[in-house]
Amino acid sequence: MPVKSLRQLLTGEDIIQLVIRLGLLGLLIVWTFLIIRPFVPILAWSGVLAVAFYPAFSWVAKILGGRPKTAAAILTLITLGIVIGPATWLGLSAVDGVRELAHQLGTGDLALQSAPEQLKSWPIVGPWLYELWDQAYSNIRAVLREVAPYLQPLAGPLLSLAGDAGVGTLQFLLSVFVAGFLFPHGPRLVAAGRSFLFRIVPEQSEHFLELAGATIRAVAQGVIGVAVVQALLAGFGFKLAAVPSAGLLAFIVLLLSIVQIGAFLVLLPVIIWIWTAKDVTTALLLTIYLVLVGFIDTMLKPLVMGRGLTTPTIVIFVGVIGGTLAHGIVGLFIGPIILSVAWELMMAWIRTEDRPEASQG
Repeated sequence: MPVKSLRQLLTGEDIIQLVIRLGLLGLLIVWTFLIIRPFVPILAWSGVLAVAFYPAFSWVAKILGGRPKTAAAILTLITLGIVIGPATWLGLSAVDGVRELAHQLGTGDLALQSAPEQLKSWPIVGPWLYELWDQAYSNIRAVLREVAPYLQPLAGPLLSLAGDAGVGTLQFLLSVFVAGFLFPHGPRLVAAGRSFLFRIVPEQSEHFLELAGATIRAVAQGVIGVAVVQALLAGFGFKLAAVPSAGLLAFIVLLLSIVQIGAFLVLLPVIIWIWTAKDVTTALLLTIYLVLVGFIDTMLKPLVMGRGLTTPTIVIFVGVIGGTLAHGIVGLFIGPIILSVAWELMMAWIRTEDRPEASQG
């Protein structure tokens, strides 16, 4: 039997009504998106927090004798304490450092640390290190004088990023509150997500749902969470050592940890500076502390990650950059998580599609 075309099945009036309905549906979808667009980062981050901390919520609720609302309130208060306390302190310190850097870029006068004289008194490597530092200081200053006019346009985006920190902090706080309300409704939300996926990929809906949850927990706890802990501890050490621009350096540690490069790119120069500016006992204690901070990701990741993260580093890096450009400070955290979930689901879908072909071959 030949397949009839849509025009043969429907009259002209039916087609007009169908077009009007589709147009109204499209208008409703676009209008809804425009309304919720300012809240997308908050909703995304609150969903990530709810998924990442749901095991802890279940444990607390079980300890309290099956009281989900009380457990959600306790977990929300603890998270708010972390955000309002050390995270805000680190953020404000980083903002001050970014503003100072932006000011120096805008005026074309970047301040550099010259080689300390006490380096010469170090045994064996002291004179060589002093000479190397002095030459690098002179050469870098000469280079900076040449490239300073080209760096001045970066001052505007840096100031914009610093100004966005207040909005980002408010978004974090709102996300924590929303996540607290999501905790008790976790099973119903999971069921809704399962039903939605079943309509798209009926055969793989359960697998994709589990994969998305595992990826969110792996990236949120093993990448973002460990990076935040490492940056906070590093910032605390920098403050103890009275390192200039301690907050900005801690923020750089956070970025390097998220993109899986490692914190030692910042910690090693800071340790060298500490030995030039502090007495031996203080420098030794701070060095031990910062070295332990540098290895904390190696120690914590196997404990907090339920499975090995297979997402390539470049995907996380693009998520950090793209998320920050799209959503500001909050995007720095939700960008790599969302992109990692999309990557893992895409790869799982590709493997699923290749499996029937392999069996046919």
